[in-house]
Amino acid sequence: MLKSCEDISATRKRLTIEIPVDMIEAEIQKKLIEAQAKTRMPGFRPGKAPMTIIEKKYGKEIESEVVEKLLPENYVAAVKEAGIKTMSRPKLEQEIDFKRNEPIVLNLTVDVRPVIENFEYENVPVTELPVEVKEDEIDVIMKGIAAEKGTYEAVEEAAAAGDLVTVDFKTDAGVEKKDVVIKVGTGPFPKDFFDSFIGKKKGDDFTAEAAFAADSPSEFAGKTVKFELSMKEVKRQNIPALDDELAKDMGVESLDALRTQVKADVTAMRKGENDRKKQIEIMETLLAKYSFEAPEELMKNELARLISDAKTMGTKTGTDEELEKEFRAEAEKNARIACILDIVGEKEGVTVSEEEMKQEIYGFAMRYNVSPENIIKYYTSKDGSIEGLRNAIFDRKTMKVLLEKAKKEKE
Repeated sequence: MLKSCEDISATRKRLTIEIPVDMIEAEIQKKLIEAQAKTRMPGFRPGKAPMTIIEKKYGKEIESEVVEKLLPENYVAAVKEAGIKTMSRPKLEQEIDFKRNEPIVLNLTVDVRPVIENFEYENVPVTELPVEVKEDEIDVIMKGIAAEKGTYEAVEEAAAAGDLVTVDFKTDAGVEKKDVVIKVGTGPFPKDFFDSFIGKKKGDDFTAEAAFAADSPSEFAGKTVKFELSMKEVKRQNIPALDDELAKDMGVESLDALRTQVKADVTAMRKGENDRKKQIEIMETLLAKYSFEAPEELMKNELARLISDAKTMGTKTGTDEELEKEFRAEAEKNARIACILDIVGEKEGVTVSEEEMKQEIYGFAMRYNVSPENIIKYYTSKDGSIEGLRNAIFDRKTMKVLLEKAKKEKE
């Protein structure tokens, strides 16, 4: 039961919780009786071994099980009694010293959701942007669809931009490679290098000199390299005609139907982009309008995530101290956003069902061509559970509610 709830700051509480002796002993006795019923011991009928023996054999294990069961149950009950909304995992201020026939007293700290006075989130003004898809944009996409269906075939003609060529080469630095496939005009090579291929046919030997930028992803980054090359093959893409046959090959009845589908897809994508812009606009308005402190642990966790992601993706370099300084403002902003979404989601009754969780997991699995189990493992290794995924769905649904309740104003 909750003994006290002390304010440490606007977003942190210290809770003192006492688990009474009678509750502890009732659980222990229940577990001992269950153990006795399952025990088979020589000299005694099944389930009739003396309790003194059962307690001696299983007592410590059962005590540990009871403590593990009662701690979270009493914590949840205490939080409810205190009338607070937690935003982080609780931290115990001391080790649990369990002794039989004595209550368990817990002193712990936890981040709580800040109270935002006079908070209103309905009718937030947002700019309604028009969704326009031009026909020439669809023309480009249709040509791209045809190109994706195209196959490359060997030709005896001279190489041109977009062709696939196979070459052997060696450089003045001693690098030598065989059967290198290059798409002329595409890849980590500079224009001077690609220009040397134009007009060359199968069997031609030629040279090239190219200066690679320092940030080039090529192994020759930051160097000027001389190449000796031998053209072994030239392949050119054979792009199918934009006709009903191409559409049928893609599972659509006609070219007009394919074009209509492409336009609908692009329109939906543009609408989604506009919705995201409006959601950002809403959140920026709410952040500017209401001043409140971000929970410390929530901000620390967000800061750690930002730094970890930056290191993993290689987008930032520097010491942890430098990265903490760089990302601190963003982490604080994200923590404040999390508080707003939590408040709105709670007021609007936003929930995440197990079916929604399954759909999200299977959606990720199909998108990244991995098993659902690997998606679960990823979130478990990242956050310790799949609650991070549940929170992402909750936030997305809550942002949708905010947009639905916003006041749309034309540009």
